[in-house]
Amino acid sequence: MLPREFDGGRLRRLRPADLLAFQAYRALPECGRYQGWVPMPESEALAFLREMEAAPLFTPGQWVQLGIAESLSDRLIGDIGLHLAGDGASGEVGFTLAPSAQGRGIAGRAVREAVDVLFALTRATHVDGVADARNLPSLRLLVRLGFLLVETRPALFRGEACVEEVYRLQRDARPWGRGEPTSPR
Repeated sequence: MLPREFDGGRLRRLRPADLLAFQAYRALPECGRYQGWVPMPESEALAFLREMEAAPLFTPGQWVQLGIAESLSDRLIGDIGLHLAGDGASGEVGFTLAPSAQGRGIAGRAVREAVDVLFALTRATHVDGVADARNLPSLRLLVRLGFLLVETRPALFRGEACVEEVYRLQRDARPWGRGEPTSPR
């Protein structure tokens, strides 16, 4: 199932060689403002990349992080987190893209590929994207991909009151089609 090529990028496993690029964009305050992660020391980031390189895809109750890389250079430019609920019935997606790669549709195409992989390998009936209501680029991306707003809820994030919006995409409602697996390159 991985890697998966798309226009402008590649969805693939994270790996230790990604350390410098991973640390560079994750250290930027604008990348982490609405994220559940915080920048890690180099040793922790390297251990995380090793763990994600070997982690099984879609263990119920666990998150797995995949890399978004440039097509030609394979340089890491972002990552996508995918979570499969403990009962396997639903998923969740989160995404981060380096500012230098934003504005070209790469994140949307990468999320689409990631959702297709989740649906191909699990019995999940839907996938949710949860974002802070102030994170307008992420909310717009979810809507462009066909996710529908299903819930708005107050939340406390990093000690600050905010509003989270939950968007949902049903397995059979993907506007881009069924997303059948393609052969990896």
